[in-house]
Formats: sequence, C-alpha cells, structure tokens
Amino acid sequence: MSTRLLIVHHTPSPYCQAMFEAVLSGATDPEIEGVEVVRRAALSVSASDFLEADGYLLGSPANLGSISGALKHAFDQSYYQILDSTRGRLFGLYLHGNEGTEGAERAVDSITTGLGWAKAADYVTVSGKPEKADLERCWELGATVAAQLVE
Repeated sequence: MSTRLLIVHHTPSPYCQAMFEAVLSGATDPEIEGVEVVRRAALSVSASDFLEADGYLLGSPANLGSISGALKHAFDQSYYQILDSTRGRLFGLYLHGNEGTEGAERAVDSITTGLGWAKAADYVTVSGKPEKADLERCWELGATVAAQLVE
C-alpha cells in the first residue's frame, strides 16, 4: 500500500508552472519509493482528495497580499469536512509573488494551524522570474515532503 501525496496548485503563469513542475519532479523522484503523487488544480480539488491523502504540497501565486482565490476556495469548500480527519499531516508550500509573499505565508499559516497540519519544510518563495537555484529549492521541497511521508 502506498502513501499518497496531494499537490494542490494554482498555476496561472509560466513562473508558477515552472515552480510546479520542479516540485512535481522532486516529489516523483524514482529514489523515493512508496509515494503516489496526485495533482489537483485548486479549483477542482475536493474534500475527498484531501481526506485520501497522507500529506500535501500547496502552490499558489501571492496575489494582492494573500494566496490566490483559487487556493483559498480549495480550503473554503473543504475546511470543515477535513478538519478533524487530517490533523498532524505534513505539508509544504511554494509561492510566487511579484511584490512579496508575507501575506500569503500568513494566510497559509492560519489555515494550516487551524487544521493542525505540520510544516514539513521551509516554504519556498520566489519573486520575479524563478532562477535555477529557486527551481532547485522547489525540487528539494517536493522531494523532502514526499520522503518524509515514507520515513
């Protein structure tokens, strides 16, 4: 039986897409065995997707000082359905912002604290075009969260 990692993402720009692909590549590294990686766009994820997963990777642009409306919608429509059943699960976060990501980080901290999720790794935040080092940090984030699920 494999462990399931759910990536919930909103990728409206080429920069967010590049970060998502790097996170996915890390999470699906062949050296990490026993982890099934499931990807869901933030506007299509369901409470069942959250409940069936053992850990989470969240990706969003930082818009107007917060997470995208799409990622907020994912939690708005699932929060109370997953509240008691997902406590203690690991999560990671990557954000792309053009003018800072602090508000988006606070929003995710608030949501995940309420859910009782455990931060598995430092957040990856990028402003402007992601450089090679930024994409490597995204890869590491995906690999770190996936590997922690099977430790």
